[in-house]
Amino acid sequence: MIWCVEDDASIRDIEIYALNSTGLEARGFEDGLSFWQALQAEQPQLVILDVMLPGVDGVELLRRMKDAPELSQIPVIMATAKGAEYDKIQSLDLGADDYLVKPFGMMEMVSRVKAVLRRCQPRQAAHLLQVGGLIVNLDERTATVDGQRIMITYKEFELLRLFLSNPGMAFTREQLFAQVWNTEYMGESRTLDMHIRTLRQKLGPYGKMIETVRNVGYRLEVAQ
Repeated sequence: MIWCVEDDASIRDIEIYALNSTGLEARGFEDGLSFWQALQAEQPQLVILDVMLPGVDGVELLRRMKDAPELSQIPVIMATAKGAEYDKIQSLDLGADDYLVKPFGMMEMVSRVKAVLRRCQPRQAAHLLQVGGLIVNLDERTATVDGQRIMITYKEFELLRLFLSNPGMAFTREQLFAQVWNTEYMGESRTLDMHIRTLRQKLGPYGKMIETVRNVGYRLEVAQ
């Protein structure tokens, strides 16, 4: 079931029709309050969430979803106004899986919905993340290096999981704080750097894979 949160009834009806006509079930919500109330009783496969909503806006709803463990894994595609660059960046930093810029075509919307659903399926099914002798067990929340279990903190585990799930991707400090600490970037704080340094030490020979990206943040580089 795909949920469409859109206050414009004409747009909402077209979204639902387009999704239904391609074999996907869809349901519409006219505001953030009704959507949030429905989430407490049922969970959709994916949400198309408009940024500009009466009452509680889409960005705040996205933040609430990512802060709630039982809702954080639901894929979200944000619908932003043309030229609203800040809304797009903020949504992605908070964990949105994709975005649509209004006005958008229905075929583009359906295509993006199917692409996000395909991307999310393997992540839900994968229980182990591995690079060489470095293995992270997502179910047990454990990490081993060349067969030896290492003791890492909750935040270190979340950093490692994020890096191993997205090899080669450079994460900004803002993104890492949003996704691991669930907070905004704390400008002069050395918290992130300290966690990275300790994690590198604990990973032994694999610690050097976590590279510093100058003026950006960090990434995990896997040799080809």
